[in-house]
Amino acid sequence: MHKVAIVGRPNVGKSSLFNRLVGRREAVVADFPGVTRDAKEGLMMYQNHRIVLIDTGGLWSGDEWEQAIREKAEWAMEGAQSVIFVTDPREGLSAADYEVADWLRKLGKPVIVAANKIDSQKHEIYLAELWGLGFGDPVPLSAEHARGLDGLLDRVMEHMPEDTEDVPDIAPIRISFIGRPNVGKSSLLNALTGSERVIVAAVPGTTRDSVDVEWDYAGQRFMLVDTAGIRKRPDTSIEEYAIDRSKRAIDRSDLIWLVINADEIGDHELKMANLAYESGKPVIVVVNKWDLVPDEELKRTERELNEKLHHISYAPRVYTSAINDYGIHDMLAEAMKLHEKWQSRVPTSELNRWLGIWTMKQRVPNFNGKPLRMYFMTQVETAPPTFAMFCNRAEFVTRAYEGYLMNRIREDLGMAGIPVRLKWKEKGPYKKGKKGEDEEE
Repeated sequence: MHKVAIVGRPNVGKSSLFNRLVGRREAVVADFPGVTRDAKEGLMMYQNHRIVLIDTGGLWSGDEWEQAIREKAEWAMEGAQSVIFVTDPREGLSAADYEVADWLRKLGKPVIVAANKIDSQKHEIYLAELWGLGFGDPVPLSAEHARGLDGLLDRVMEHMPEDTEDVPDIAPIRISFIGRPNVGKSSLLNALTGSERVIVAAVPGTTRDSVDVEWDYAGQRFMLVDTAGIRKRPDTSIEEYAIDRSKRAIDRSDLIWLVINADEIGDHELKMANLAYESGKPVIVVVNKWDLVPDEELKRTERELNEKLHHISYAPRVYTSAINDYGIHDMLAEAMKLHEKWQSRVPTSELNRWLGIWTMKQRVPNFNGKPLRMYFMTQVETAPPTFAMFCNRAEFVTRAYEGYLMNRIREDLGMAGIPVRLKWKEKGPYKKGKKGEDEEE
């Protein structure tokens, strides 16, 4: 698979170009610099070639993130066939543009200068200055108006080798980290992959957009998604947008790692867990920074966690430390186990054998002398497992009895820890608005 990095100084439109090329709004865009910090990947197709685009933070930003952003940009360069150097010629070249150019020359990668914000031919008079960067003919384009993109991609393809690789057909398991700011989501992702893939700092809100990291482990492909920390009350519009992106990451994921600190749990965490679980995704509670709990406090802390997490007791729990890699493999083992359950299918014959046992153990609801009659059940979907229950009167089903059946499904069918769905379907002589056997009795 081919790889192309997008670089440039802050606020020249790198993320806008990235979004336009991948065909969707993957990266956060704003009218002020410093929004993008980590390197963000996206997949696009062009002339039957699969290309991994990598959006990077603004280089030579002059703030406290400058060194970390440059390190992530250098990581993005590794294995890249070419680099798109985005400029804003209408503002003129700045000292930061020349710094980026010198840095790129030292890296020795093929460079295509993208002259962004050239909305029409009359603006092409601004291109002359870009020749001074030393990378040849600049490509005029406008990411906002989708102008000049084919010309840019044709230049990119000049540096692509022959595409002979076999692209795996199996989709990766997609897992998102969610949680408050500064609970260690980015540190855990780096510990899992064994690299400094995302920026880690003690400042809450360091990660400002969801970052996808594709990774192979023991023959299994994963897509790990580091999301922005979800605050109870966001302080800025960027944070509000990042929260929305985190919620979208939940919807697109197969599993969720809810990262918490042992001493910082509240209603916020429970709401996030329920949000993920209600979307049909398995949730694993990752209690991070467990190494900071003194040995004499371990049992008491665990008891308190059991009390605070009572409402999401269905979720498996692992204890971790990103600093010393404690519990890292437990995260993966639990995720792979839940993913297999989430996609499991139970034969109809086995389901109905269990249904007979469950109705014998617990009497079915009775409404004014008319009993609920369950004829049979079958599994209609996976991910999450969804079961159709055929009965005489769906309105006779009580919440308590439905909860009983869902618990039996989880425990007896080996689906503990994952969400299941029940759909009630009426069958038999009873039809709403007409007399049936139940009304005649």
